[in-house]
Amino acid sequence: MSDADPQPAEERPGGPAGPVPLDVPRAATGDPDTDALLERLADVDHLPTEGHVEVYEDVHRGLRDALTALDARPGPPAPPAPYVRRS
Repeated sequence: MSDADPQPAEERPGGPAGPVPLDVPRAATGDPDTDALLERLADVDHLPTEGHVEVYEDVHRGLRDALTALDARPGPPAPPAPYVRRS
């Protein structure tokens, strides 16, 4: 604020703009749960900066839980070791 402009920016007409969407592209993964978490990131486009942390932590927690669940279920068997003939 200067002497020439005694009103804080928040009170001036045309003051600071509200949240502006970042429009970061998000590609679908094919997994509905993961896609829903990634779509949740769009929520920050409509929140002030101090509200971003809660969304990011929520998405991070969900993605971490999804990865943990993958570790808990059995995957396909490992391929057999290649046969090496020794003479």
